[in-house]
Amino acid sequence: MSLTLTGQDRPELQKAIEEIVDSGFAGVQLRVNDERGEWVGSAGVRKLGESAKPPTNGHFRIGSTTKTFTATVVLQLVAEGKIGLDSPADDYLPRFGLDRRITVRMLLQHTSGLFNFTGEYYDDGTVAPGIPWQGQEFVDNQFHTYQPEELVRLALSKPARFEPGTDWSYSNTNYVLAKLLVEEVTGRSLAEEMQRLILRPLGLSGTVVPGASPEIPQPHAHGYYRYEDAGQWKVVDVTRFNVSWISAAGDMISTTEDLHTFISALMSGKLLPDSLLAEMRTPHPKSGDHRYGLGLFVEETDGGTIFQHNGGFFGWAALMYSTPDGSKTLTASLTTGDAELDFAATAEAFQKATRRLVKEVFGGGQAGSADAAEPAR
Repeated sequence: MSLTLTGQDRPELQKAIEEIVDSGFAGVQLRVNDERGEWVGSAGVRKLGESAKPPTNGHFRIGSTTKTFTATVVLQLVAEGKIGLDSPADDYLPRFGLDRRITVRMLLQHTSGLFNFTGEYYDDGTVAPGIPWQGQEFVDNQFHTYQPEELVRLALSKPARFEPGTDWSYSNTNYVLAKLLVEEVTGRSLAEEMQRLILRPLGLSGTVVPGASPEIPQPHAHGYYRYEDAGQWKVVDVTRFNVSWISAAGDMISTTEDLHTFISALMSGKLLPDSLLAEMRTPHPKSGDHRYGLGLFVEETDGGTIFQHNGGFFGWAALMYSTPDGSKTLTASLTTGDAELDFAATAEAFQKATRRLVKEVFGGGQAGSADAAEPAR
């Protein structure tokens, strides 16, 4: 049993999360596991208008941190011989008529070139919209159920961003296809496979694959979305909402303890054979500064290499970092409130907060791939 430390033991960590709240977030919960033991703390409020702090064992929406779970399941099925990592995805999902050059690996690595169904942002500043994900239209769809096939077909109706395998671009479409591929190969839902391969073996009782359910288990903090509509600023509680719009690219709910257990087990070789873990941790050369492997970002800090996948969408953000051996981890949840920050300012505040925490725990980091600047990233 690891030693549990208090805020008095690590005042620099408590100070860091309090400053994050001061920068415009409603609440933060943080868990750090390292050679000094385990430190758990929170700051801010659980709910606007109340004084209680966020629960340190609270459930939260993890956004694109989900991708690491999804990629791990796919790779576990590769290890079981049920999926070929370099086989055409079309072999498993012929109903979509995918380009035969797109492999399973390209889905996990974001090198398929497939249009991102949450919208594409091009270097020249133009935006190609996908499903509604912001403003009043997003709020009106808060409880709408999207089918995964619907999201994929929307993406396939748009021009590909590039030829398969020739470049890198983060696309949520890849991970919805990965979900459908798992289900096709196993005859079971991704949620069932996630239980069989990860959640049950690791005892992750606080982690949920919600499907179309808008519920989040107690205890939890509340997340809020602030937006402008017809010249008026509005704040809506997005604690309960249907995350089928992002599917296996970002729909999961977890806790800081479960994320710690998961990333530590993954990094220490408990979930994948060494050869596949090495593939997962090798960034694609075209991913540039993002340094993306198979469902993992690779980041260099003054203290050495760390692996991470953060996530965020309106109301919520999650952090999950680990050293290569899983011995030191940082897992956190951030909730947004009613601070007068626009989308870009919120993303910038998230980046700054992330850099601060990474520096405190791992000795400095670029946090260039701490991705909350786009929906469900």
